[in-house]
Amino acid sequence: MDALSDLLRVLRFTGGVFLDATFRMPWCVHSQVTQEDCTPGTPGASLVAFHYVLDGHVEISIGDARPRACNAGDLIVVVRNDVHLFGSDLDLPPMRAESFIRQSSRDELASIDAGDGDTVVSRFVCGYLGTSVQNHPLLDALPDLLVANVRGRPCAEWVESSFRFAARTRVSHQPGAQDVLARLSELLFVEAVRGYIEHLPPEATDWLSALRDPPLARALSAMHARVAHPWTTEQLAEEALLSRSAFAERFARMLGVPPMTYLTRWRMLVAAQRLRESRASIGQIAAEVGYESESTFTRAFTREMGTTPGAYRRGQPGGHAGRILQRDKQ
Repeated sequence: MDALSDLLRVLRFTGGVFLDATFRMPWCVHSQVTQEDCTPGTPGASLVAFHYVLDGHVEISIGDARPRACNAGDLIVVVRNDVHLFGSDLDLPPMRAESFIRQSSRDELASIDAGDGDTVVSRFVCGYLGTSVQNHPLLDALPDLLVANVRGRPCAEWVESSFRFAARTRVSHQPGAQDVLARLSELLFVEAVRGYIEHLPPEATDWLSALRDPPLARALSAMHARVAHPWTTEQLAEEALLSRSAFAERFARMLGVPPMTYLTRWRMLVAAQRLRESRASIGQIAAEVGYESESTFTRAFTREMGTTPGAYRRGQPGGHAGRILQRDKQ
């Protein structure tokens, strides 16, 4: 498993689609996902909004940023779910989207079909991703807005046809349909992130840039895949096919921390996931992430996460988990 997939697994997202919209007129709305738009049980510590353009043309703007023009096949990701201006013409006075929405039941996709005539100005579906982790390290590494044309990527035809089918037949209330839409949402998001990584400038130095660096990607994948292994910097350098000194310098420059510091922080993220999602004892979890002693693990967890494993399990997880893969402040 590659390091990006591993991070997505440990800091788990859930997702879905809540709106199928068609506008047959010039339009402009203020938009932001709320907890009411999400399926029950969706974690709301960090919400990501997205729009997938099926037909036509739309524009989007966050705050004072210049509008971005988007067309059919574009996935628009509002990474931190900021309030955004969205429409075919952002110079128009924004309307209340709620006034156009029709929804017969909580279990069906809400829909908009506004305006008259045969010319469709724009058609799109709106969705979300949610995670229980605040300050999610992947979200922190991304810009406020991502626009990616996913047509031409391996999943594109299947994803678009699935969204069109779901919108056309209102299958969202059928058994298992919400899970399918959730997986589609996650897949689209991953494709947008991978596209963003591919176009990072060569001089970029952060966690996402490290994924594009073959030696560092090999080392990250190794420590993620074998989290309990008693890694040393020398062993990780061998995985990277670099000398110890060259690897240590390259790792620290790109990720902002030494390899062993990163390994400890990664182990704490994996442990936090196990505490959230399993009934395994703290001693068992300690062993799973490479600690022979429960007391040593507890001290390391408390130092990195700001709370003991037991208190983390009893409390509301996510307050600290997203911060620990960020670069140390200089």
